[in-house]
Amino acid sequence: GARRVHQSNRRPARFVRAPLAQVVLVPITYTGTDVAKQSSMCDSIAAQLSEAGIRVKVDDRANYNPGWKYNYWELKGVPLRLEFGPKDMDKSQIRVVRRDTNEKDDVPLSILTQKVALMLVTMQHELLERARAERDSNMATVMKWEDFTPAIAEGKIVLTPFCNETEFEEAVKDRSKAEALAAAGEEGEDERCATPVAAKTLCIPYDAPPLPPGTPCFISGKPAVCWVLWGRSY
Repeated sequence: GARRVHQSNRRPARFVRAPLAQVVLVPITYTGTDVAKQSSMCDSIAAQLSEAGIRVKVDDRANYNPGWKYNYWELKGVPLRLEFGPKDMDKSQIRVVRRDTNEKDDVPLSILTQKVALMLVTMQHELLERARAERDSNMATVMKWEDFTPAIAEGKIVLTPFCNETEFEEAVKDRSKAEALAAAGEEGEDERCATPVAAKTLCIPYDAPPLPPGTPCFISGKPAVCWVLWGRSY
């Protein structure tokens, strides 16, 4: 799923267009900070972003420090973090931090809305391309049963021609489980196993390649009627 594919070395990253806050604004206060002015400016910044259709959350909770808030929203997968401290107020700028790369940029408030909108579009595109590349690198096309279980054992998503009959869908599950256990020298599958060894159908892909007439199903030998993706549950 999206959570498994879209991730970084730090934490799972979410789709930028997912229905949660796209931007979190964290005020940074020190002794002597004009809190009233800072709060007013944060509200103004949030309002400008909201007017542009950007979902923004101002985290002005006084009982948590900025570092704690950074980690909290990072765990939530919010794409962009805005850090706004006293020096930023004086310079009429704000620090923007990308969730996926930790890239930091000090942006003038006068162009913040345009910059944030561009960064969100860029992140969405890069996440999608990264996910597609990872998916494609972990996909194998298999035309006969002998190559199926080894590919599944390597953690691949496997594309096969299939007759699309329930009897043979169950046969794939049973045979792939039996062969995987035999290869591991085990007689049965531990019920506590986090990843079942049996392969199961994932979907009939919309963008499957053409299926030449007469192509045999990889398990039954009958004429295949579609391409099917198989994999293990995680």
